[in-house]
Amino acid sequence: MKTEDWIKAIGVMSGTSLDGLDLACCRFQQKEGTWTFVLEQTQTLAYTPEWKERLRGAIELSEAEHQQLDLDYGEYLGERIHDFISENDLQPDLIGSHGHTSHHRPEEGITYQLGFGQCIADRINLPVVSNFRQGDVALGGQGAPLVPIGDSLLFSEFDACLNLGGIANISSDNADNQRVAFDLGLANMGLNYLMQNETPPYDRDGQEARTGKVVRTLLSELNSLDYFTFAPPKSTGIEWFLSEVKPVLDKASLSRPDLLRTLIEHMNQQIIEALPRTSKENNRLLVTGGGAHNRFWMEQLADQLPSSFTLHIPENAWIDFKEALVFALMAVLRQRNEVNILKSVTGAGLDSCGGDLFLPAHP
Repeated sequence: MKTEDWIKAIGVMSGTSLDGLDLACCRFQQKEGTWTFVLEQTQTLAYTPEWKERLRGAIELSEAEHQQLDLDYGEYLGERIHDFISENDLQPDLIGSHGHTSHHRPEEGITYQLGFGQCIADRINLPVVSNFRQGDVALGGQGAPLVPIGDSLLFSEFDACLNLGGIANISSDNADNQRVAFDLGLANMGLNYLMQNETPPYDRDGQEARTGKVVRTLLSELNSLDYFTFAPPKSTGIEWFLSEVKPVLDKASLSRPDLLRTLIEHMNQQIIEALPRTSKENNRLLVTGGGAHNRFWMEQLADQLPSSFTLHIPENAWIDFKEALVFALMAVLRQRNEVNILKSVTGAGLDSCGGDLFLPAHP
């Protein structure tokens, strides 16, 4: 492929909050060392209650049951991607599938993203790149966050990029112009946990949180969790939420509005603490992910930011599909044998070209 040619890829993302499956068909072009992109078609598919339960329970499965789920979910992804291509008359060159994270304990050398790539490749008859994280973990890295390569190559006009999915993460360039990033901790995972029995199972626009108050004892307990004492690079996942955060929320004898409001305050304090230290004025903070739709949360964050930072909430397509977009780009970079995972972000021994490339059995 010539550097000026466009390549079309579909990125597929399933986040820890189980909001649904995000699909983004994107075109990429590299010209004179700079990448540009076009988001051509996007779609979010809600999980059925059965699939939500299967994915949520993956962490408890035996090895054999987990392997079967990996295959079943790969078949499911293949069907959904096939339908997406067919219904929108798309002609992609390849697929980048993040899969769904069932385990993430990089300190033990463990990370697993469900959705076997060969199942997808065989169903849609296209090359598929998946399993992006394991190679970096094998190199001593966290295997996360991975999106900062996209922040660096596609969104460099912003001084920091904040993603508020199930987990929050932030990335920026340091004084040496190296991209650094890490998981901040909670985002929608905690808020949605508190709303899980409601319809819809989230606090739309933060309406309920708006009626609550910050409870200082709970705020202090959340801010005192061990994870926040660790220096980057660091990443976290559902195991941390279940073992460290959920017990704190469960034992708090507080109204739900107060819990929601205190969680937002806690998360904002962690975000502000993580902002890059710079003497520059007029820094722009890009916010994407489902949390960017929470109007009350964004109002509070904008009010609390240092005066040198302004909040930039983009169009909905960027908010909802930026991660899928980046995994499409990562697949393109993997196919070109170029770096798509940065050691400065994950703490690995080397930059790497991550992801397993699966070719269809019958091209």
